[in-house]
Amino acid sequence: MARAAMTTPVHALADAAPISFWLDDENRPAALPALVGDEHTDLLVVGGGYSGLWTALIAKERDPARDVVLVEGQEVGWAASGRNGGFCAASLTHGLGNGLDRWPGELRKLEELGARNLDAIEDTIARHGIDCAFERTGEIDVATEPHQVAELKESAQQAERLGLTGIEYLDREALRAQVDSPTFLAGLWNRTGVAMLHPARLAWGLKKACQDLGVRIYEHTPATALAADGLGMAARTPYGRVFARRVALGTNVFPSLVRRVRPYVVPVYDHALMTEPLSDGQLAAIGWRGRQGLSDSNHHFHYFRLTTDHCILWGGYDAVYRFGASVRAEYDHRPATYEKLARHFFQCFPQLAGLRFTHAWGGAIDTCSRFSAFFGTAHAGRVAYAAGYTGLGVGATRFGAEVMLDFLAGERTERTELEMVRTKPLPFPPEPLRWAGIGLTQWSMTRADTHGGRRNLWLRAMDRAGLGFDS
Repeated sequence: MARAAMTTPVHALADAAPISFWLDDENRPAALPALVGDEHTDLLVVGGGYSGLWTALIAKERDPARDVVLVEGQEVGWAASGRNGGFCAASLTHGLGNGLDRWPGELRKLEELGARNLDAIEDTIARHGIDCAFERTGEIDVATEPHQVAELKESAQQAERLGLTGIEYLDREALRAQVDSPTFLAGLWNRTGVAMLHPARLAWGLKKACQDLGVRIYEHTPATALAADGLGMAARTPYGRVFARRVALGTNVFPSLVRRVRPYVVPVYDHALMTEPLSDGQLAAIGWRGRQGLSDSNHHFHYFRLTTDHCILWGGYDAVYRFGASVRAEYDHRPATYEKLARHFFQCFPQLAGLRFTHAWGGAIDTCSRFSAFFGTAHAGRVAYAAGYTGLGVGATRFGAEVMLDFLAGERTERTELEMVRTKPLPFPPEPLRWAGIGLTQWSMTRADTHGGRRNLWLRAMDRAGLGFDS
């Protein structure tokens, strides 16, 4: 029986598979065996996402003789590292505005370190032959409301004052020559500071690179507890323990094995859709020849990009916090958000009416109150952690890995001397204040988006308190 013609955006979701497009890959590697019995090592890395993988890899590159073990609770890359949009940014501060608000005196240095970090990611991908479709296309921030045009112009002026290159303001005509949507009013193109890539294949490629250098990786091996053991540490797993001189925690959104870290992070659920491949005619209708990543400038924003086979990823907008800050598989999917994303997609690209979505998925982001990572140590410097990347982990986790290894080595470096590294964000309050505060903040941000960007008393109070919610 022939399928009825699609009449509303929600019909485009009829065949969407509830799995990350990136993880739904025939080249996905088989899982490695779990740890059974006890292990002894110089460095234990907990977590098999980008944070842990970069830490293990750089540890071996710094000292090939160092023995390294990595344990992962499920499979490498299965969580945020295999579900994100594939935007690999140089920024370590969640953009110029957030950096200027928090660390104006060292922003030039942070921008320099971020650029070097992105270069190092590109170099690692090339050296290890990681097939993750890395493309330095840049990213365009898009104004869809009149007040955002002035904000983008101000951002361009800030970049010029800081001496940053490769950042170009685009008026409406210039922007629509790059990507054509009737909703676009202006853009700010960061030409070199962002790359697009296949996020899951990056994780799998880093996994193989670690193995090639001798890292022992155990999957389906959650670390359930961590305690001092003589001059080292011992991590408990379901079928054994790992005894290590030093431990690096790359657990991010999942509850930290250092309990005092937990109030600094809340899980916020993000969702995305992927379309079927566009035809040549559909591609011509929207342009997008430069293949840049894009995001709009609302507080509740969308991010979107093309894959190598001309599908469009469309994600963001809703940022869903669940009471109690728990991370559960049943929270990964939210049909109401998928329907909303589909509707917004066709408002942005009405010329693509009739296009179908093939995948719809979600997952938790490790969010902190300053929107960029924080760092620290525990157990007399034998344990290091980095967390709170708030959606910028594809690139910034490599920098965080370097910071953790500097800490564990007891070294003072240009990274560990940074105010950004030496300070912490404000912790979130306990429930029910946390849930109420996040809910009020999100309502206020939605109101600002629909009222010319004007921030109400609550948002201004958050700004003064240093919480600075803006996404």
